[in-house]
Amino acid sequence: MTALSSRMKIDRMSSVPLYFQVAGSIRELIESGLLEPGYRLDNEMDIATQLGLSRPTVRQALQLLVEQGLLSRKRGVGTTVVSARVRRMTPLTSLYEDLERSGRIPSTQVLSYEVVPAAAEIADALAVPAGAEVLSIRRLRFADGEPLAILRNHLRADLGVTEDALAERGLYQILRDLGSAVQSIDQMIGARKASVAEASLLGEERDATLLTVERTAHDAAGRPVECGRDLYRASLYAVHMSATNP
Repeated sequence: MTALSSRMKIDRMSSVPLYFQVAGSIRELIESGLLEPGYRLDNEMDIATQLGLSRPTVRQALQLLVEQGLLSRKRGVGTTVVSARVRRMTPLTSLYEDLERSGRIPSTQVLSYEVVPAAAEIADALAVPAGAEVLSIRRLRFADGEPLAILRNHLRADLGVTEDALAERGLYQILRDLGSAVQSIDQMIGARKASVAEASLLGEERDATLLTVERTAHDAAGRPVECGRDLYRASLYAVHMSATNP
């Protein structure tokens, strides 16, 4: 790792957290082929010493890459490279684009748009200090004029996303145009009963079942740019996934 650490780009003056810079540098080395599948990295302390960083910073960087499927950590074996190809090479799409592609007519009502102090959970998801300013938006998405989903998002406040743009296009389209294209997401899907207010917005019966989608989206550098908490009408929306064994 000593030779490889000299190729890693760490900028202490950057606003990007150090652990994201470490993770991004290792990711680039993996994707370029310099770190091949099976390569074993030095331990956290050695990497931290070589880079002049703290051990918790390096641990956080390695854990992020583990969660993204690029590294594996096993007791007695250490940290090894899993695969050089994990990230999607085409931009991830938004619900707006999915509706257009399926021949539906999407439209959006922006319910709220405001800059707020980040609560602890949001700050953690976006890797910003608690209380830092973040953009909070809430939208109602329609398909052919029929309400389909309530979209709640928090974004870094410095990305340049405007209320007018949100009323006209999908969020991921906007982020691509602003130079912050989403390249990977961590997503969890569940279900729960609708509240009275949610049912009213979506045109559903009280206590109707809604699909829940909790998501954190990252840009090409591994920096989290958006976290979402969305609600979909289970009567009109389904999630289709395909999977293969490695």
